[in-house]
Amino acid sequence: MDEDDQERQLSEYMTVQQAASMLGVSSSTLRNWDRMGKLKAYRHPFNGYRLYLQTELEKILKDVAQGVNSDAKSSF
Repeated sequence: MDEDDQERQLSEYMTVQQAASMLGVSSSTLRNWDRMGKLKAYRHPFNGYRLYLQTELEKILKDVAQGVNSDAKSSF
């Protein structure tokens, strides 16, 4: 895998701060969800920081929006 492939793949992920902002929660909440198994964090290959797959975060937002619209309770 060359550098361009790695950058492209890493661009599909968000940092804790970016993901927290997208979901409208604090970074601590995001880390707690990771520890509780509600959200899967991946690790950056060089520094070990948590990263979240953007498509998974978008799915959470969609699921929560659908839950709000149907008055169903969400696990988030």
